[in-house]
Amino acid sequence: MIYIGTSGYSYKDWIGPFYPPGTKDSDMLPYYCLHFNFVEINSSYYHMPSIRLFESINRKTQESFKVSVKLFKGFTHERTSNAAEAEKFNYSIMPLVESGKLVCLLAQFPYSFHCTNENMDYIKKLREWFKDVDINVEFRNQGWIRQEVIKMLASHSIGFVCVDEPDIKGLIRKVSALTSQVSYIRMHGRNDVKWYGGEGSERYNYLYNDDELAEWVPVIKNLDMKAKITVVSFNNHPLGKAIENARMMKKIIQANVM
Repeated sequence: MIYIGTSGYSYKDWIGPFYPPGTKDSDMLPYYCLHFNFVEINSSYYHMPSIRLFESINRKTQESFKVSVKLFKGFTHERTSNAAEAEKFNYSIMPLVESGKLVCLLAQFPYSFHCTNENMDYIKKLREWFKDVDINVEFRNQGWIRQEVIKMLASHSIGFVCVDEPDIKGLIRKVSALTSQVSYIRMHGRNDVKWYGGEGSERYNYLYNDDELAEWVPVIKNLDMKAKITVVSFNNHPLGKAIENARMMKKIIQANVM
């Protein structure tokens, strides 16, 4: 089953391009659900989430809706969080676990997270801390693309996140692998000019064309044949570009499946 959506949904600059003028923050998710069946929650990256957040998401989404939750930066970028904080995180996501809406946790590591034995052990530790849910790992550094890493992920049922991002030396582009029951694709855009030189979210300010999206169709279909669930998340969010591309990808996938 292929689910397509966006990385986050509560962007002010989506009012107009997607949300009707005057839409309140509290009304964004119910409106979003009318158009998509999956969303990636990324507010949990910036601060440890409370159970109330996911109780609210549960109430506002239909039974068939699916959600992935980005891990708090203390687990990925700062790596100062511990087992006790992992227990709190696990508690907060229980509403999604119990409703069956949780696809997985997303652990997105920075470019500075290099492929070392120590860091591989840290990823295994995350698997232990979040042993009762699926977890998928996104690397930004090309150094992780080696067979031993893929085997390690598969042996511990840790999912590999396939990414689309600029063709810049050191970054990862269009490497596909399935190492758990969850197939995860994240589309970041190809804004090579602003990837390092831009401010804020400028690096994600990019609109894919039909041909660029079509490149991923055989990859997605192949992964989905082997996975229990496949999610495609568009992170090129400035000015609603993620919405436009998610809609385009839905049409392309539907046309190629029928």
